[in-house]
Amino acid sequence: MGKLTDVLNELHLDNQLTPDKIPSIDLYMDQVIQLFERTFESSTRNEEEKVLTKTMINNYAKGKLLFPIQQKKYSKEHLLLISLIYQLKGSLSINDIKTTLSGINERIGDIDLDSFYEEFLTIAADNVKHGRADIAGRIEDITARTDELGQIMQILALVHMSNMYRKTAEKLVDQLAEKKNLS
Repeated sequence: MGKLTDVLNELHLDNQLTPDKIPSIDLYMDQVIQLFERTFESSTRNEEEKVLTKTMINNYAKGKLLFPIQQKKYSKEHLLLISLIYQLKGSLSINDIKTTLSGINERIGDIDLDSFYEEFLTIAADNVKHGRADIAGRIEDITARTDELGQIMQILALVHMSNMYRKTAEKLVDQLAEKKNLS
């Protein structure tokens, strides 16, 4: 079981862009990319994986995943939304992300995004704590095998769990879209 614990620790699942890491001034795109690279570099799969690129940010803006950027500068609210997109893009399609975040983007001046984001960070930290224990317990229960087939079974079990969570999230996105269409 020590091996799985090492894997979980290597993931740096608790890495998050926290509001105190965001400068009090608006940032240019290169500065945004640097901030995200510094924050999430230890969470990437390998050194070649990019956390965020100019193309990604431009696609988010063009796809209306972000409210309009002013004078090529990104506000704290933009950075919080980009961080949420970073979290969502591992499991949801760009269209699903747009649907999920459209309510925030439409009311950006009327909602307290800082408080919302802080609440997300609290939930994320709790998810990491419980997720580590859950994964370790479930995988340990799956097989005591230490050979390649045992590792393949662990991979299959984790992917199946991931798919259940992703499909549940997709259903919630669909429900959110239905509510918006009825409004």
